[in-house]
Amino acid sequence: MMVVTSHLSSPKQILAMDSITKNLESSLQVPSVQELALQRLDKVPPRYIRYSDSDDIISTVSSDPSLRVPLIDMAMLVNAATQDEELQKLHLACKDWGVFQVLNHGVSDTSLKNMQNQVQGFFDLPFEKKKQWAQRPGNLEGYGQAFVTSEEQKLDWNDMIFLKSFPIQNRKLDLWPKNPPRFRETLERYSEDMREATISIVKFITMALGLQDTQISESFREGLYDIRMNCYPPCPEPERVVGIVPHADNSGITLLFDCADFPGLQFLKDGKWVNVEPIDGAIVVNIGHIIEVMTNGIYKAPEHRAVVNKWKERLSIVTFCYPGSSADIRPAKELIGEGNPPIYKNMTSGEYFSNFFNRKLDESFIDSLRV
Repeated sequence: MMVVTSHLSSPKQILAMDSITKNLESSLQVPSVQELALQRLDKVPPRYIRYSDSDDIISTVSSDPSLRVPLIDMAMLVNAATQDEELQKLHLACKDWGVFQVLNHGVSDTSLKNMQNQVQGFFDLPFEKKKQWAQRPGNLEGYGQAFVTSEEQKLDWNDMIFLKSFPIQNRKLDLWPKNPPRFRETLERYSEDMREATISIVKFITMALGLQDTQISESFREGLYDIRMNCYPPCPEPERVVGIVPHADNSGITLLFDCADFPGLQFLKDGKWVNVEPIDGAIVVNIGHIIEVMTNGIYKAPEHRAVVNKWKERLSIVTFCYPGSSADIRPAKELIGEGNPPIYKNMTSGEYFSNFFNRKLDESFIDSLRV
């Protein structure tokens, strides 16, 4: 169940704000951005324009070279001699940023490269072939665009294919592409690798908080895993659009594999957008609202967005990772007590998602979870 709380960060700069809606489990059909890009347009169609000519969105991007998303080495986390120091780095990364890049995460370069090749192969298919796996009415899964709920809504400059991966019974295999020929088996293996990486990463996140209980990390073993594969085509006016609007994820954690060698993902830090510089073999990990609740707000889900390039296409593969449906979503008992009251409510998984889909339209999702 991949859902995000999306909001646009600077109303002064936005020509039209999309209204928040309860109906985020389906999406209307819209034109393919890849097909628009093939037309070699000089101007972006009006429905994609988020910023006016007078807006200087570049100035909101940090140019401070010292302001870089933290880098964590899992090899140092598993090594007893270096674990304490790396756990402290991880704690500060989660507390101060809510995002980090991770190396030596256990997912092989082969698995990452194979998945990249299959996603590239899919998006390189002619439009008529990709349409075989298009989203259906009332469903978010498949090829298309996410969270389009009205004909007037502003659109993101991307195409995507979104598929539920775990548990296996959630898979709609008729929406899993058969072309490229090895897409399905590659995605299945990639999903398994991402699940194992998630369990390890969440284990160390809880250790960074001083929690020795493995219950939280183990709850991800039977968790929900959804994968969104994004294509951001070249754009004639990249400064006037967004690839994905600013949002925070409602996952436990989110793992992103950036297939490009240039930045396109940005996180909001101290009022400035910070580029995530791709590192070969690294995975970007960001905190989602579920971990924000479980850590009683010590680690917060960060706001992030995707921007696009005038000349180059960018692909990314995003895995949204949730604990199993039997796990309660509540602040960890060890983190609350005298002087540390719970900030968030105790919820079942079902109540958590019900809160998302039935919140007041003018209220942020995370605020609706507060005590």
